[in-house]
Amino acid sequence: MMLDFRISRRGVLAGSAVLLASTALPRIAEAQEPKKGGRLIVAADSEPRNLNPAIVASNGVFFISSKVVEPLAEASFDGKDGLAPRLATSWEGSADGLSVTFKLREGVTWHDGKPFTSADVAFSALQIWKPLQNLGRVVFKDLEAVDTPDEHTAVFKFSKPTPFQLIRNALPPLTAVVPKHLYETGDIAENPANNAPVGTGPFKFAEHKAGEYYRLEKNASYWGKDLPHLDEIVYRVLPDRAAAAGALEAEEIHLAAFSAVPLADLERISKVPGISVISKGYEALTYQLVVEINHRRKELADLKVRQAIAHAIDKEFVVKTVFLGYATPSTGIVPVNDKQFYTTDVPQYAFDVAKANALLDEAGYPRADNGTRFALKLLPAPYFNETKQFGSYLRQALAEIGIDAELVNNDAAAHQKAVYTDHAFDLAVGPPVFRGDPAISTTILVQSGIPDGVPFSNQGGYRNDELDGIIAKAAETLDPDARIALYRDFQEKVAEDLPLINVAEWGFITVARDTVKNVSNNPRWAVSNWADTWVEA
Repeated sequence: MMLDFRISRRGVLAGSAVLLASTALPRIAEAQEPKKGGRLIVAADSEPRNLNPAIVASNGVFFISSKVVEPLAEASFDGKDGLAPRLATSWEGSADGLSVTFKLREGVTWHDGKPFTSADVAFSALQIWKPLQNLGRVVFKDLEAVDTPDEHTAVFKFSKPTPFQLIRNALPPLTAVVPKHLYETGDIAENPANNAPVGTGPFKFAEHKAGEYYRLEKNASYWGKDLPHLDEIVYRVLPDRAAAAGALEAEEIHLAAFSAVPLADLERISKVPGISVISKGYEALTYQLVVEINHRRKELADLKVRQAIAHAIDKEFVVKTVFLGYATPSTGIVPVNDKQFYTTDVPQYAFDVAKANALLDEAGYPRADNGTRFALKLLPAPYFNETKQFGSYLRQALAEIGIDAELVNNDAAAHQKAVYTDHAFDLAVGPPVFRGDPAISTTILVQSGIPDGVPFSNQGGYRNDELDGIIAKAAETLDPDARIALYRDFQEKVAEDLPLINVAEWGFITVARDTVKNVSNNPRWAVSNWADTWVEA
């Protein structure tokens, strides 16, 4: 089946198979009887090179593949410990931290008809999550074996005590299970299923036409009772984010997630009848605007210089002008919406240009006759308009304190290579994601010894033995309260030594037509399975 999007508004709306999509709030959707069938057309601003979330745990991959490939558990507003069962129905950690037992869902089949068993979980964990996954290599580093006493039990065995709190927090983003029978022969990285995934989810991967769309179709054999509601999900490729707003207004698409509609258009589009702007549903996907620092530069290895740069940044101005108010100034490396680990008891760097200049003078970097103290190379990440806009702001802010920053704009591949492999930067603007536990995606930003080439990691040459010691101790501390205390100490030490500078934190915005129901009803909604999402005619 090939789709043609070169059609009129009337053509999109014609026929019962193509239904309008919307964003009714969950409480409204719950009062209505779900409608079966229909196609949901969604904006996609990129085409991931790998669609296997077991290998690449990133929101761009999850956005499409989470409907196809399922994790052991998903985030929930209501579930125990903030989790809802998926392929696992229960999980329990041992008192010594050396094992975690998962009871797996029965009656589940892969999209090719083969039964899902504990062998698939063991294979995914040992052969993919631990050695290959960008984030799992940290969380599952001490995973030694996975025992499978029966087809619906998997016992993870660790060589060192591993906090159950960490494993539990990692279940939604890091435990996508793939079929062993399709991956056990050949090179996993080259497997064709990486780009045409086979999963257990409510939707099957149907086709991808490069530059145009991805299409998923209903899994009629899904284990979820009476789910999914939709017949199809189509991701229309719209690299130009400004086009998403127009497509929504023209009723050519039904939903745009991950702020695919530019922030500058939100106020206007929120007044369009039949369209809703929704900020809920990203609570477990907090993005952080961060200034990454190459400590190999003599000037940047000086704490006073890093403090000066921190004082030169007006976070409130950044939130108001770059994010148009859809963000929060950062107080530290753990975001404020993480109720488990966040603390306010960390040093702060108020916007103060005079203090910044004084610190640079004290550090021994006086202004030359042209007003410049020294020059730096500044690389803003190209992933979002906001990171690029902040790069331009930061250049101006640094000029105010005598630092001449040369802006270097690259595409995504060149940026990742320059910053994380070649270390060809002085300052970089990065948007790391906080994923519910500092050990999953946050400690790696400041921990030493990370191999070259690992994206969103400490590639600035920073090393602090005390901080590394806290990270190592927290990785082995089983008591949840003691572990939380260690990570609060971790936050304080990061704020004191400034291996990087946290500027702002933000979730995303979903814009959709009011006929789409069950939108944003979990903290990872955009990257969850959408089994209960439906549309009304």
